[in-house]
Amino acid sequence: MRRLIKIALLMALSCSISQSSAETCVLNIFGNADMNGSIDEKDIEYLKGIVGGTLNPTLLADANYDGKIDDEDIHQVERIIEDTQENLTILDGNGRAVTIRLPVERAIVEHLDNSEMMMILNRTDKVVGVDLAMSRSEMEFPQLIKKTNLPGFSPAKNPDYELALSLNPDLLLTFSNNTAEKEKNLPGVPVVFAGLYYPDLIDPENSSFTDAVHKLGYIMQAREEAGEYISWHISKINEIKSATQAISHSYRPTVLIASLPKEGDKSLYTYAKIDTLSQMVALAGGISIAEDLPAYLMSAYRVEVDPEWAIDRDPEYIVFITIVLDPPIGYDSDDITGISRALDAFKSRPEYANLTAVRNDNVYIINGNLRNDASKGLIGAAYLAKIFHPEEIDMDPEALHQEYLNRFLRLNFDLDQHGVFVYPPLRIGKGLLGGVPDRYWDAISEKA
Repeated sequence: MRRLIKIALLMALSCSISQSSAETCVLNIFGNADMNGSIDEKDIEYLKGIVGGTLNPTLLADANYDGKIDDEDIHQVERIIEDTQENLTILDGNGRAVTIRLPVERAIVEHLDNSEMMMILNRTDKVVGVDLAMSRSEMEFPQLIKKTNLPGFSPAKNPDYELALSLNPDLLLTFSNNTAEKEKNLPGVPVVFAGLYYPDLIDPENSSFTDAVHKLGYIMQAREEAGEYISWHISKINEIKSATQAISHSYRPTVLIASLPKEGDKSLYTYAKIDTLSQMVALAGGISIAEDLPAYLMSAYRVEVDPEWAIDRDPEYIVFITIVLDPPIGYDSDDITGISRALDAFKSRPEYANLTAVRNDNVYIINGNLRNDASKGLIGAAYLAKIFHPEEIDMDPEALHQEYLNRFLRLNFDLDQHGVFVYPPLRIGKGLLGGVPDRYWDAISEKA
């Protein structure tokens, strides 16, 4: 079995050809005997073949995860299909086998992506505890903010395990892929790193993110909701991709994507290929200037660089990401003062004054939600595509953002009136796009 899991780790993001000859990503749940994108009657037939000796065992055929493949695995698959199973064993985002007892009635969730996924799956009633990120955002998490706040869980800084255990959780959905400490301190509680943190905006069908959404649909017994979101998410990514792929390389702008530097910072932090931000730039039809860095293809997300490196490459666009500003930005603020001041502060730094992006007013700041939420860069990429290629991109990024909020998060939130996500905003007609309330039109127009 250990050898099986090691092989499964290598297979976790791979694809196979299903019996219908359609290429699908493997659903990493034990019971998916034929290794395609679903658990269905075909898996029962495949298991019968294994038990009968006519087919070879597969990585996920041991449906009840007891170390052998027999008739009990067939019964487990029957229960999974009927959604009456008492437990489910998955390969998590690290390729580790984790067994969850069902139904999950009391879940603790960390970070934006896990929390929004509970909203997407319409399972916020199953959440009993949240971390600091949710407890501070009433507009984004009007239901989850009422749940017990667990200090220190994300990021992990002296988590209050005693308080967490007092909630009698059935499950912890963790943000970090380092699960060992939490498993040790939460005995009997499955700690699941689903893999939401690993999107692939260029090949979303085969991403760990898509697999994670699918798995969470099974875990939370919300398969229909998960399937609807996966279909929408992939279709919108493909809409952007179809538009930007038609743009020749010579018309793709060079882009510095980086963390917003604080006043006095002597270095910049750009992002590697594995990070959502770099994928957003690529999907949007831009070229990250970090592509020639040796670290770009490494597993680290952020890459520290000297400002001289950015100055030498003279990007046509600069996009900064930030979460912390005063006044804040995001769903819980309608004030552009902080983000406007931060933009002016960067553009006034003499070492950057001659950059093409600065001279052409092509420096933007985006809110960290567009990277860290459960849309996993889709909405951010739509905004960037409209910024980089306003004539070629027909998609309205704010309409996409609004659809996500209304349809999937079930929020009554009007982006024309509330929130700040992209600055400067895109100006179309007599309105502003980017989550910047339209009432700022006159002030922004005068400044421009």
